[in-house]
Amino acid sequence: MTGINNEELVKRVARLAKQNQELEDQIKKLEKQNEKLSRDYEKVKALYEKSTPEGAREAEGEKKDKSLKFNMATVLFADIHGFSKLVEGMESSGIMDELDEILYEFDAIVAKFKIEKIKTIGDTYMCAGGIPVKNITNPVDVVMAAMEMRNFLQQYEAKKRGEGHRIWDLKIGIHTGPVTATISGKKKVNYDIKGDTVNTASRVEAVSEQGTILISVMTYELVKEFFDCEYYGKLPVKYKGDLQMYRVLGLKPEFSVDGLGKAPNEAFRIKFGLIQFTDIQEIILDKLEKELPVYLYYHNVKHTVDVVTEVELIGWGEGCTDEEILLLKTAGLFHDVGHTVAYDNHEYHGTVIAREMLPKFNYSQEQIERICNIIMSTKLPPRPTNLLENIICDSDLDYLGRSDFIPVSNTLYEELKAQNKIGSLNDWNKIQVKFISGHQYFTETARSLREVNKQQQIERIQSLITD
Repeated sequence: MTGINNEELVKRVARLAKQNQELEDQIKKLEKQNEKLSRDYEKVKALYEKSTPEGAREAEGEKKDKSLKFNMATVLFADIHGFSKLVEGMESSGIMDELDEILYEFDAIVAKFKIEKIKTIGDTYMCAGGIPVKNITNPVDVVMAAMEMRNFLQQYEAKKRGEGHRIWDLKIGIHTGPVTATISGKKKVNYDIKGDTVNTASRVEAVSEQGTILISVMTYELVKEFFDCEYYGKLPVKYKGDLQMYRVLGLKPEFSVDGLGKAPNEAFRIKFGLIQFTDIQEIILDKLEKELPVYLYYHNVKHTVDVVTEVELIGWGEGCTDEEILLLKTAGLFHDVGHTVAYDNHEYHGTVIAREMLPKFNYSQEQIERICNIIMSTKLPPRPTNLLENIICDSDLDYLGRSDFIPVSNTLYEELKAQNKIGSLNDWNKIQVKFISGHQYFTETARSLREVNKQQQIERIQSLITD
């Protein structure tokens, strides 16, 4: 039997690699065709339902039953213009295939930024941030998506036709405001949005120029910390006067990887995270309101808010960076959420919830580990090992040096008494004196704010002890 020499083996491997690449190309082509067929099917289905009395009545009923109001959504209209620049000899089917490729990529971009695609109308693409899940970051999300759309189309044209030759142009209009969303569909839920915000976004897109991302002043005020923008002009709005508009040039240099304003860097992600924290806080505080046991008179929502506020105050006082402040506030938010699972060892349960939730908000694994370590440092007796752990331990016991110490201390007593973990109030006061006498704040900031008051607390409690 004749063996295969190296040259023949190399040829066979090359042939197999080529066949594999051809197969992958074919799969991608089929996926795009399937996406196009799905869109065509949805269009035909919608037309059919509108054309039948039963379908029209059912659709009207769904609108009445499933209508939601969103106070802050950011609507984007993108006009993908290319039909007026058909290349001689290029078939219309080829143009449609290219449009489908572009729309397919736009779908991936809006999904990446958790934006809801609303619909495509010919070569106009419509999407909205802030629905169906409300969030405070949606103006930034939508502008970031718009920049990626523009960058993709520039790269797509350069790859297809080389520099200096274009078929496709893109102009974008964005506006932020309240919308009303109508939900339809059962297997696949679709959203249609209406209102002045939608109409204004469409008008902003209409006056935009090719290659331009144009935003209203409402959107500008919410994103100007992140993006370089220049004043564009005014748009007359019926009954509302003139609407100022701004052209988005790119990310500010300090938030861009290469200073060119296209790709975000770590500073952008930290700044974005500090804003996004508001959304996380709303979720966790709502969870605490609904799920905390009724006997938690001390470890309640107010205590969590106090700790989040205090870690930021002490953190700035101790010279922490923006990222460290974000880690501290997140740890403060989650440090008692474990009480929704169990009273004992609640710190550990809080880290479990944090590990499950924080990746959905783009926290890195390194950040999550640091946050969990900060949470665990609050377990009594506190034994912090670094500055951030010092800060949260001081924040968690901040009430020891506050003027409202006695009433706050009494809520902790009532909480322990409800679980049969403590005896009389007199016994509790003795424990408090012993604990406070041996306690010292770890940070200079906390000592300067609370240490004197803490000594006064000892004298006040001692006066209450009867034996």
